[in-house]
Amino acid sequence: MKKILLISLLLSSVVQAEITLEQLKVPDGFELSYFAEDVETARQLALSESGTVFSGSFSAKKIYAFKDTNNDGKADRRWLLMENLRAPTGIAYKNGDLYVADINKIIRFPDIDENLDKPKSEVVYDQFPSDRHHGWKFLRFDKRGNLIVPVGAPCNICDADKRYSKIFSLDLASKETKVIANGVRNTVGFDFHPQTNELWFSDNGRDMMGDDIPPCEINRVSYEGEHFGYPYFHGADIADPEFGQDRKVSDYSAPVLNLGAHVAPLGIHFYLGNQFPDDYRKNLLVAEHGSWNRSKKSGYRVMLATVEENRITNYKPVITGFMRDETTFGRPVAFLEMPDGSVLISDDFAHKIYRLTYSDH
Repeated sequence: MKKILLISLLLSSVVQAEITLEQLKVPDGFELSYFAEDVETARQLALSESGTVFSGSFSAKKIYAFKDTNNDGKADRRWLLMENLRAPTGIAYKNGDLYVADINKIIRFPDIDENLDKPKSEVVYDQFPSDRHHGWKFLRFDKRGNLIVPVGAPCNICDADKRYSKIFSLDLASKETKVIANGVRNTVGFDFHPQTNELWFSDNGRDMMGDDIPPCEINRVSYEGEHFGYPYFHGADIADPEFGQDRKVSDYSAPVLNLGAHVAPLGIHFYLGNQFPDDYRKNLLVAEHGSWNRSKKSGYRVMLATVEENRITNYKPVITGFMRDETTFGRPVAFLEMPDGSVLISDDFAHKIYRLTYSDH
């Protein structure tokens, strides 16, 4: 009882550092503002034709909706669409309906813009594994209308059965799934290349191999069913000490880019707008959520990866300042490009949705 009381007192004494826009650094010409505040553990974002912004959440277990009715770049209306879910992190919008991934199931909110005050919902698929460990998801529709859904490894490192460590394509009409990629430990961020339409995804590297290995990754799916190494190899050629024996590295695909160990890349987004400078267009924004188990913290920033002929030739900071002197103030998660070319960025630690804009005047 004394031990429980001590832990409780210690937890209650922890005061989260409050983030400010002034401490977040952006390149010249860019400006950050708050699109929405007090959005508890905001995760993936989606947008309807009428301009409604939707947000999933992590530990808050809620789904939110927001509107900027006076076009000043800040939400002035909000709705709580559903609560008491498990981890509704992944959301996507298509043809008037909102889709939410909650660990093992996909929930559909039909005609969501017409029903924000009293949303209707139905489960349209519930056959994904129910493990919470790496069970939270990211969603995106492909050009054929199929829903791309990841299922992470149910562990730090293990050789799990065929239901795990994959990216699936789900046909919502037939309820059939197809494996897009194998050997994926935990991706909660992907996007389609604007020219080749190939799927690019982030992947979080395994833990407990030290501060500096293995790397987190950015990967490109060049053919259906491609295997990216987990749990046998990490990065391009780091054999796993438990599962890498008697395996050939040449059997698996190397990352397009090895990132720092434990930086935890989440959302990635190919920028297609015209508001940002030319060197952003058709290049990849990356949200490094930040390390949790490194002796010196790493990540906690938004980056831009320059993509040339399926290679990343440059990797530079766009937003920094989420972490300072080993104190965490925020953790960027996911991107949503708006029709005017601005970009919304969720933060599940500071409970904010930022708006990134650019002007050369």
